[in-house]
Amino acid sequence: MEFIPLCLLAFLAGFVDSVVGGGGLIQLPALFIFLPHPLAGQVATVFGTNKLSSICGTSIAVVQYSRRVQLHWGSLLPAAATAFVFSFLGARAVSLLRPDLLKPLILALMVAVAIYTFVRKDFGGRHAPQFAARREQAFGALVGAAIGFYDGFFGPGTGSFLIFIFIGFFGFDFLTASASSKIINWSTNLSALIYFAATGHVLYRYGLPMALCNILGALLGARLAILKGNRFVRLFFLVVVSAMILRFGWDLLAAK
Repeated sequence: MEFIPLCLLAFLAGFVDSVVGGGGLIQLPALFIFLPHPLAGQVATVFGTNKLSSICGTSIAVVQYSRRVQLHWGSLLPAAATAFVFSFLGARAVSLLRPDLLKPLILALMVAVAIYTFVRKDFGGRHAPQFAARREQAFGALVGAAIGFYDGFFGPGTGSFLIFIFIGFFGFDFLTASASSKIINWSTNLSALIYFAATGHVLYRYGLPMALCNILGALLGARLAILKGNRFVRLFFLVVVSAMILRFGWDLLAAK
């Protein structure tokens, strides 16, 4: 019976993640809650199964966006390359450190992101790149390294942080930022998945059905984002970030 809620929540995660990121906020807790007890206690295995499902939905979102949104491939590819390397290092660090130690910092960052986006009504409203090509490539590589490690190590909120960075520092609009974030996210998911699969930390019995549902959700979400444009993506972004704030806040209170 655990397959039904896992697949339904994987669909929802794919939808949310394809628009503004944050699918891990839905899918990771679902795995911890609905997997059989011995499996749910294996953190690396839960993370690996999540990555298998996530990369399938992200792949579909990348294809959808690349067909309809003009992307800055010259800066995105170096960012994706460094993200790939550092995501692998982050995945390796999961077995050495405790990811939940990041939660207070992530909560503070999410609150700051939400307030800034809400106050700045024009934030992400127009596409006005801030950097020349070479500087954009250099900054992209740095962003890829930092976000890549975070995604491999912890994960939830990666897409939302990327969107905020692409708008706030690179000058992209919401739709272009969302599309660009999928390229980096795909690279980090692939890197982490390679590590988890090589070390036997993927539950294919659960991951493959969830992947199919994640694909369907991502297909619907990407098409809706492209159809509705910046205003829809901005509103959805604020909703998802607010949900993350509530989730991380609840986790911190429950841990006391």
